Amino acid sequence: MSRLHPFPGPLPRAGAARVSRRALLAGALGTAVALPLAACGGSTGGGEPLRVAFPAGGSRESLDPHVLPLYVDQARAKACFDTLTGWSQEMTAQPRLAQSWEPDATGRRWRVRLRSTRFHDGRPLTAADVLYSFRRIADPATTGIAAALFTGLDFTASRAVSDTELELVLGAPNFLFPLSWAAPGAEIVPHGTTDFSRPVGTGAFRFVSFTPGGPARYAANEGHWAGAPPSSELEFVPIDDEDARLGALLSGQVAYAHDLTAASAARLEGDGRARVLSAPTSANQFLALKVDRPPFSDPRLREAVRYGIDREALVRVVLLGRGQPGNDLFGRGLQYYPSSAPPVVRDIERARTLVREAGAGGLALELQTSGADPVFDAASSLVAEQLGEVGLRVTPRVLPSEAYFRQIRQRGVFSQLSNGALPIPDYIGRRSVTTATSYDFTGYRNPEIDRLYADAVGTRDETARTAALTRIQELLRDDSGGLVWASRDWNVGIAAGLGGVESARPNTSAWARFDTARLG
Repeated sequence: MSRLHPFPGPLPRAGAARVSRRALLAGALGTAVALPLAACGGSTGGGEPLRVAFPAGGSRESLDPHVLPLYVDQARAKACFDTLTGWSQEMTAQPRLAQSWEPDATGRRWRVRLRSTRFHDGRPLTAADVLYSFRRIADPATTGIAAALFTGLDFTASRAVSDTELELVLGAPNFLFPLSWAAPGAEIVPHGTTDFSRPVGTGAFRFVSFTPGGPARYAANEGHWAGAPPSSELEFVPIDDEDARLGALLSGQVAYAHDLTAASAARLEGDGRARVLSAPTSANQFLALKVDRPPFSDPRLREAVRYGIDREALVRVVLLGRGQPGNDLFGRGLQYYPSSAPPVVRDIERARTLVREAGAGGLALELQTSGADPVFDAASSLVAEQLGEVGLRVTPRVLPSEAYFRQIRQRGVFSQLSNGALPIPDYIGRRSVTTATSYDFTGYRNPEIDRLYADAVGTRDETARTAALTRIQELLRDDSGGLVWASRDWNVGIAAGLGGVESARPNTSAWARFDTARLG
């Protein structure tokens, strides 16, 4: 990667295209200009606007919180909306819009009590809003990313007990159901909402303006249930190129740069203008092999890739040691992770033999990658080199970031994939049961996983639950085509003067939350 320089060019105005590295380099030739945010009418808070830089999703971006493929979508939703619960760093459920909850003895009926708060337009939050939101998420027409977590709700039997209390009735026991309420894509919207061009939520910031592929602006919600945020104005600035995000951070144009590689994190160390927040082993890097189509419908080739990649080298070279080699298991360090599973160690001779037995010597493979994750490109080059040593000819192919995950889900065969932290039961329920289609990147389906998952969430017995979840993960590791090659540290860069932002695992309640962020 090239040497880092500060890029003092101005940020785009409302409606402008996202910031590119070229634009920032061009700006370096001129004088730095401090541009204020557009007026955020009605905010009474003081202080400097808070600008945060994320890779963006292009002209197809939406502010519908139930359809959130990218981290920037989820961060914008977190600013404007809220969920019933949030995930702690240990991936347990914490109260947010729900003050309390309790199941009946069967685990099929949950009583939820809501906190007293209002939407940005003044309407009070009610049980009807929660029921509407969950029904919309579960509706196949919505294509919600959390749909699989809510399809078990019986919406006919579920009801509002009062404006601030509701009863959620499930078709089968689920003693872990509150974990689902915290999932990305489980935000609560006002009853009847279908248009999200000017979204209304209960979050710490209220919508001001948005251009798909461009900036999104918000103003402080002075009536937020947890108190008004210190920053009166919040702007999400789209900067896809990582060097450009760093340049914007170091030149003072943004105060937060999301999702940095280990190399970028190393650059910031010792620079007084910014600092790094790291959450160890909090993101999972995958290779996704489609098991329902050639060539990876042949298990020998799946095993050849498993034993042909050098995970130690990938961590050392691509992650600069900021992570741990993967074990083809999701969620290292989280509850229910089977830490006793033996490591997967590179075995070149075994991989070569499997390639020969499959009659695939010299097979040409395309490895799909994109700029959607800063690790993908470097990892793809090294994976291609490593698999070349076992007889496979791998060529990386870069796909557009804005459509990447949709394309590899629909037409991918061999792809780079990544995922932030999730509770392991949520990960299985959202991605691995046969009804979960939004995250089907490998085509693997096994009804035995459905049965085991129902057993796991349907019991209060932690020993039985752990055994069922462990068996599921063994099946996924052996057959799913999802090869976790590393658990990497999650890095973000923040301005030296920015306080109130935590080092947090992605997807947790504290991640990308700017409710308490303060400049100066």
